[in-house]
Amino acid sequence: MTLAPSFIENRYDEVTVLASSHGGAFPYGNTVVVRGSAGTLVVDPSLEVDHDPVRPDAVMISHAHEDHIAGLRHFSADKFAHDSDVDGVRSLQVLLDNYGLTDEQRAGVDAQIGDTFDLTPGFPDAAGVEDGHVFELGDVTATVVHLPGHTAGHSGVLVEPTGFLYLADIDLTSFGPMYGDVGSSVDDYLASIARVRDIDARWYGTFHQKGVVTGADDFRSRLADYEGVIHRRDDRLLELLQRPRTLEEIVVERLVYRPHVQLPFVDAVEKRTAELHLERLGRHGQIARTDDGRFHRV
Repeated sequence: MTLAPSFIENRYDEVTVLASSHGGAFPYGNTVVVRGSAGTLVVDPSLEVDHDPVRPDAVMISHAHEDHIAGLRHFSADKFAHDSDVDGVRSLQVLLDNYGLTDEQRAGVDAQIGDTFDLTPGFPDAAGVEDGHVFELGDVTATVVHLPGHTAGHSGVLVEPTGFLYLADIDLTSFGPMYGDVGSSVDDYLASIARVRDIDARWYGTFHQKGVVTGADDFRSRLADYEGVIHRRDDRLLELLQRPRTLEEIVVERLVYRPHVQLPFVDAVEKRTAELHLERLGRHGQIARTDDGRFHRV
């Protein structure tokens, strides 16, 4: 198999991870290849995939974000994504719509995506699949595991009998979970974390920095730390709301990014994240809203 020079090829029985030489930090990532006796599946061809190195029978996209479809244009195989995200794979404009940006933010993100990823207008032939869809590869199966929260259709892939669970953007980083899209959900993310916690595997693979974690015990320890970031954001927001604040005042305080980070999508992500946490804390009776639209801790 011929690989781009930047790849590091790591093998886990029937699964090969084309590991990013950049450590998987955005905009880069780790591409997964599953080989069976009767077929090959590629999952999430990254920016560093600048050709088709394996000639697969199918390509699965975990969710409609630009870094996960960056190398898709090099593949002629059938393309798939979860039903809730497939429209964003079919159309770059739908992908951008799902970020919920203002016109000014959208122009900035569109330009950044163009400069970094050089994406096509979309892949209109991409097909939608549901939770539990099985790619039959002969002596190996790859099953779609719907893990919403990051996006509405965000999905992992469980490879059996290999025992490899691909987690996509449940990436176990210290930065923590991202849920800044229109279709994102904190509660769905927590449910997805609970779902993968209950899956016993030999290896757990992520698209970004952590790469592959070996063993369920290590994975669950890392997952607990990762989940803790969500709860720390709740706590930070409750601390801020010891005095009433508007949504705009909360966004300025930043629940997600550090103050020095200046990117065109940051304000949109912060706004959506704050809204989701406010909704969540409101449902739990921990915050209330004043008549003039400010939020405060109960």
